[in-house]
Amino acid sequence: MYRTAAKRLLGGARYYYSTNFGLRCQPPQKLVLSSRFFTSEPQPFPDPHSINRGIPVVTTTEAPISSDSASSSSSTEDGAANPKTNYEDQQARVLQASLPYVIKLGWTEAALIAGARDVGLSPSIVGSLSRKEAALVEYFMDDCLQRLVDKIESDESLKNLTPSDCISKLIRFRLEMQAPYISTWPQALSIQAQPANVPTSFKQRAVLVDEIWHAAGDKASDIDWYAKRTILGGIYSTTEIYMLTDSSPDFRDTWAFLDARVKDAFNIKKTIQEAQSLAEAVSVGLGNSFQGFFGKGFQR
Repeated sequence: MYRTAAKRLLGGARYYYSTNFGLRCQPPQKLVLSSRFFTSEPQPFPDPHSINRGIPVVTTTEAPISSDSASSSSSTEDGAANPKTNYEDQQARVLQASLPYVIKLGWTEAALIAGARDVGLSPSIVGSLSRKEAALVEYFMDDCLQRLVDKIESDESLKNLTPSDCISKLIRFRLEMQAPYISTWPQALSIQAQPANVPTSFKQRAVLVDEIWHAAGDKASDIDWYAKRTILGGIYSTTEIYMLTDSSPDFRDTWAFLDARVKDAFNIKKTIQEAQSLAEAVSVGLGNSFQGFFGKGFQR
């Protein structure tokens, strides 16, 4: 799903998206060693000093596999896999049900316990989350990212917008998802800034920025790719911070601030391109002047 060079930026590993558990590196496949063969009995090593040394013979017997045993084996494997799947589903249900309580209780274990009770599960399931508050914030970030991707894939009007308008619209759409949690969002930012949570937070924001640039039609693959995403990441973060102190109706000042920052970024890019063109023109002009000057000197 994630396009362009974001995969290279995130360490070359393959990532998959899950609305339940966020962005993680795909776990390596387990190598299951099994054999249907067994030796009938252990064979002793021959005496090296014996005169009649023969080659030890190891007899093997293939254990028959009946249809009943095969079916029971497959059902056992399914039964072993289902508890884990069900447990992960239960965790996802708890995280989803906890979000409405975040507005009042914050990004806390108390919100998780309330969510567990809402879905009819024991609050003890909260203990299975290794990073309780961080897991809740990361679940919310992943859910918002999925909704943004759905918006990009379903909204055909984005293709008719200029890159700057498309970027402004998508950043606004994404930040509007945080509006209901604005009173507790400083706590979420502090959780994301903790050293143990920084890698996941960085990956989530990197993929977010890459999705927005791709929707705006960017197909860069050189050093410009990194520069664009760094600039857009800065615009997103500064707008996010500005939003925390905005008391205007419907965050009107925030969206004006966002539009101005995006416009400034594109103007800077245009200014740099114009400066490069001017420098190239000046260098060409100086080269022709010097060539003409030396040509006249040699003619003399």
